[in-house]
This record gives sequence, structure tokens and C-alpha cells, in this order.
Amino acid sequence: MPAYRVRMPFGTRWNDNDQYGHLNNTVYYEAMDTAVNTWMIRAAGLDPHGGGPIALCAASSCEFHAATGFPAALEVGIAVERLGTTSITWSLGILPAGEDGPVATGRFTHVFVDAIARTPTPIPDGIRAAVERELAVAD
Repeated sequence: MPAYRVRMPFGTRWNDNDQYGHLNNTVYYEAMDTAVNTWMIRAAGLDPHGGGPIALCAASSCEFHAATGFPAALEVGIAVERLGTTSITWSLGILPAGEDGPVATGRFTHVFVDAIARTPTPIPDGIRAAVERELAVAD
């Protein structure tokens, strides 16, 4: 399991539970996507409306290890599995707040593309520098 040097809070909501009383599977993906994009905007300077490169999800997956649901306070741990030329593969964990054992682990691969042409482009320097400075590469 990777060391999550960055953790983003993710509070569950009443409507996040499914009919079986636990967090709906889609909410895990929402939490991971929200955490990574929030981190890139706040810490790495991604401006999704500024006309520069944007990050599009090319692949995602999630493995579930334990049940959780509202009103759980969760965190999304963020690490990097692979830092390429035009893409980043994130290693993610959904964790109860303040704990180390994930209830789910996931992965997102973002490909950076030109905002207009949608063709691959190198990872912006600010994002690459922030990843190298702040995030652990997954074990």
C-alpha cells in the first residue's frame, strides 16, 4: 500500500447510501476524481477554464475492501503510481478520517490534452513540479 502524503477530506452525504445502506459504488469514483482535481487546482496550478492543458480520465478502477456509508467522515489518500510525459496514474485510497487502512483503493490515469484540440500534450511544468515535490510514488 502506498504512503499517502496528501489526504483530501471527503464527507459523505445522506444520499450517498444505496438501498443496501452502504456507500454507493459511484461515490467512491466521485471522491477520487474530486480529490485529485482539487489537489491539482489548489496545489499544482491546474486551471480547467484557463485555456491551457487539461487532464482527462483515460482509465479508472476501484477495489472495495470494507463497507462504509453516511455519516462516515472519509479522506482520499493521493499518491502517484506513474508519472509519464503526458499522463499521470494516480494511486488512491478511500480511508476513514485519521486512519491508515483503506475501505477502498483505486487508480485513475489522467492524460493531459490541449483544451481545444484534445490532443495529448506534456504535463504542465507546475503540475509535474508539485507531483515531484508533494506526492510519494506508490510502492
